[in-house]
Amino acid sequence: MKKLLLIDGHSILSRAFYGIPELTTSGGIHTNAVYGFMNILFKYIDEEHADHIAAAFDLERSRLLRTQKYPEYKGTRKPMPAELHEQVPIIQKVLVSMGIPVLTLEGYEADDILGTVAAKAVKEGFEVTIVSGDRDLLQLCAEHVRVSIPKTSKGHTEVFNYLPEDVQREYQVTPSEFIELKALMGDSSDNIPGLPGVGPKTATDIIVKYKSIENAHEHADEIRPPRAQKAMLEHYDLAVLSKELATIDVHAPVEAELTAGAVDKIYTAEAAKLMRELELKTLSARFAKHIQSGENGISEEAWPDMKKIRSVSDPFMAGVVYRDSAEEETIGIWLNTEGLKAEHEKERFVQGTLFDESDPANVNENSSMTVSVALNRDRIYVIRSGNGYSSAALRQDIEDLIGKRVSSGKLTVTLGLKEQLKYIELERNVYVKDMSIALYLLDPNRNSYEYDDISRDILDTPVENRQELLGKKSLSAVFDEDENKAVKFSALQALIPLLSYAKLRERMEKEGSLKLYEKVEMPLVYSLSHMEKAGIAVDRASLNRYADFLKTQIDAITAEIYELAGEEFNINSPVQLGSILFEKLGIKGAKKTKKGYSTAAEVLEKAVSEHAIVPKVLRYRALTKLYSTYAYGLNEFIGPDGRIHGTFNQTITATGRISSTDPNLQNIPVRTEEGKEIRKVFVPEKGYVFVDADYSQVELRILAALSGDEVLIDAYKNAVDIHTLTASQVFHVPMEEVTEEMRRNAKAVNFGIVYGISAFGLGEGLSIGRKEAAGYIEKYFRSYPKVKAYLDSCVSSAKEKGFVTTAFGRVRPIPELKSSNFMQKSFGERIAMNSPIQGTAADVMKIAMNSVDRALSGMKSRIVLQVHDELLIETAPEELEQVKTLLKECMENAAQLSVPLIVDVKEGSSWYECH
Repeated sequence: MKKLLLIDGHSILSRAFYGIPELTTSGGIHTNAVYGFMNILFKYIDEEHADHIAAAFDLERSRLLRTQKYPEYKGTRKPMPAELHEQVPIIQKVLVSMGIPVLTLEGYEADDILGTVAAKAVKEGFEVTIVSGDRDLLQLCAEHVRVSIPKTSKGHTEVFNYLPEDVQREYQVTPSEFIELKALMGDSSDNIPGLPGVGPKTATDIIVKYKSIENAHEHADEIRPPRAQKAMLEHYDLAVLSKELATIDVHAPVEAELTAGAVDKIYTAEAAKLMRELELKTLSARFAKHIQSGENGISEEAWPDMKKIRSVSDPFMAGVVYRDSAEEETIGIWLNTEGLKAEHEKERFVQGTLFDESDPANVNENSSMTVSVALNRDRIYVIRSGNGYSSAALRQDIEDLIGKRVSSGKLTVTLGLKEQLKYIELERNVYVKDMSIALYLLDPNRNSYEYDDISRDILDTPVENRQELLGKKSLSAVFDEDENKAVKFSALQALIPLLSYAKLRERMEKEGSLKLYEKVEMPLVYSLSHMEKAGIAVDRASLNRYADFLKTQIDAITAEIYELAGEEFNINSPVQLGSILFEKLGIKGAKKTKKGYSTAAEVLEKAVSEHAIVPKVLRYRALTKLYSTYAYGLNEFIGPDGRIHGTFNQTITATGRISSTDPNLQNIPVRTEEGKEIRKVFVPEKGYVFVDADYSQVELRILAALSGDEVLIDAYKNAVDIHTLTASQVFHVPMEEVTEEMRRNAKAVNFGIVYGISAFGLGEGLSIGRKEAAGYIEKYFRSYPKVKAYLDSCVSSAKEKGFVTTAFGRVRPIPELKSSNFMQKSFGERIAMNSPIQGTAADVMKIAMNSVDRALSGMKSRIVLQVHDELLIETAPEELEQVKTLLKECMENAAQLSVPLIVDVKEGSSWYECH
């Protein structure tokens, strides 16, 4: 028999909405319900093997025949949340694009449409599965009609299936008797009255015995308990009305073609485009996979055509590629080195050349270098080392190829340039472009900028991603197992940037970010590469002493905690710790969770004064984190050269700030003495010295410039201490009478304003009441009125446009502003206030860093670390004064603002000594 899958549209969409956490596109369109709906749909498609699908949707309550009969029908329901309401037309559009009929009928509910279509389908020989979250549809269960109810929680969906025997087993009544049950007990969600005082148990007892409300009414004098008997006699009309409201009409005038919505035709190019527009990557990949495999009869050519890819592994053939490449104005290129030993990658940073591959100890079994070169859509070469063609030779050939193209002014485009610079030597130039960074500038909120993202969102063409082509294996391993997949992956890495360059450039130019890309972001790739290659030295002996110091501190405070607790326990176990704190010691402020008591930092910080054990637990956590993350954790990142070559990420933060990983050297604690101590282990090369340059209050200075507030601008021009000035303004005292506490509070207000802090947040930070904190903020804005006007304008502009920009044209989309959730919207407003300031500060630092890196070219000194507003230079003694001078010049002249940029420069024999 053919199978028909019927979907209760609103019901499933609603269940998906509440079962999936909030999800939005970069433009702020909510998609969690659509995403959940599609996942449920595909789950049924995969498991049911249906031949056809249709979906039915409800109309507004006022348009229903039931409402005309009983105006209170569904009258108690709360309005649909705006975030869900906006997704109804979206899912309908998606379904239509897939060729799935979307059925509605004036006067009728989705239940009636589903019941009617199901009855018609059974007569025509179909097996029917109705998918709904509404148990009212159980009355439709029949020999060839199954009702399936999915329940989604935390992204996981469990399905409950019902045939007539399942209804009988669970409810003790047949599907048709289920209507009678509803007539007696009513339905609060639909506002069906039922009989007053008759609940599910009594209603079930009555229907099990009498089978229908009519028969029960005839035997009313036999009904027990007495209140049910009285209700049946006095309010039988309500039971009749309720039965009429609860009965699904299986004879509605529905026009539906049962053979429409063919499952084997749902993977359409139009639907795939919608998935991409909605930024639903998993679903996009599913559509891409089916479209590329030729399902649905789509004759879209495999892209790129595998027959047009040349796989080469000898230098003679590779030479053909290089000659061909010289003819093209723009080519795409990509280099991969999977399989090379990590320790030798780091060794190369010191040697400056690729290690000797003739030594077997230096080569993994699968070590190889792969380069793909795309000249156009029809000519793509994948070149691999092998057959006597070493990685070192291939690397040199690629350097020569790019070098010749650069010297002749011809463009080379790629993805992930900084990673490739680890293996090829390439000077900073304007003729090599990284398309992943271009996409980042256009959409900094996304979490990946891979070739498939660019192809899907810029070229409007879905392609298989890395996971689909390589799985979790290295490229080298896949070359040995399935060369076609490996070659296709490599080819796409070069072809996608080539085909997308013009479109990405056009969009950057249109959106005002092209100059930022050309002048700041692309040069930064080289600056970061130089810094990563340089690395920063670590004094292992000092690190070991620091570890021993922390271990002693941890052991001591552990003993103190045990003594205060009266027993030994696992301090790292939230369950055991919660039991000790909130049960044994009776500390107030406990928050119970499913797993026990919450011992989160914010909970413990509020209980610091409750018991002496609490501050010791917080200190224990701080010390153990320092030990695991730095004293012990840093060891695994130290290379054979005694230096840490961390990774500095350019496309992670939405504000434009550079981030640090493997390890995170930007997050070293500075507020505690133990945290500061870790900086002692970072030292310059023997015979060198560290010079540290740090912007002074750069974000506050940018706030003054962007807001145009004359009081702030004059203060900075005249080198007035801004925190003392603010304290004087807020507390209405002469500057000479400002106390240290006043200045400290004013400092918190100054920096809090930059981050859009609330009265609650400021109060928490200063340990003062919310009202007092609100007074501080109010006085601040009265003192600096243009700051308030500027921040308000940032929010209003962001609400209108959906984004904010920095002084240099960096765009930050803020979808949170469209949320009806108060917390989300408030968060969006804080982003709108802060991002122009923090983003401009990030741009200033990047400009400065590029300038310093260029100025250091040809010198022995080099940048070894960037932390927010700070640059650390490993400086040759003979270049010390020159480095100090160029740091001041480059950093203070990175931007011309209405207030001066000031840089504090210090030197020392360790990072610690520079602070």
